[in-house]
Amino acid sequence: MKRRRIDASLTQRELAARAGVSYGSLRLFEETGKISLEALVKIAFVLEAEAEFEHLFPPRPPKTIADVIGRPVRQRVRKRRNSSQSGK
Repeated sequence: MKRRRIDASLTQRELAARAGVSYGSLRLFEETGKISLEALVKIAFVLEAEAEFEHLFPPRPPKTIADVIGRPVRQRVRKRRNSSQSGK
């Protein structure tokens, strides 16, 4: 992120102002890597780096032929019943 900021000719204060995050948060992020997800997303949009978030959780490659053909893509997971509820 720091390299992108410098390549964009932005100071820390300018990027913080454009992203709507505090200067202290931006400075701490550059020094330690710690930042809230919300602030990170705001900074990414200003630096036109939002597309990189798509690479955080890539889809898993298929393991079997059934994974490739005929099996619908799951859209959600059902809530599991814990053992105390199974007697109902």
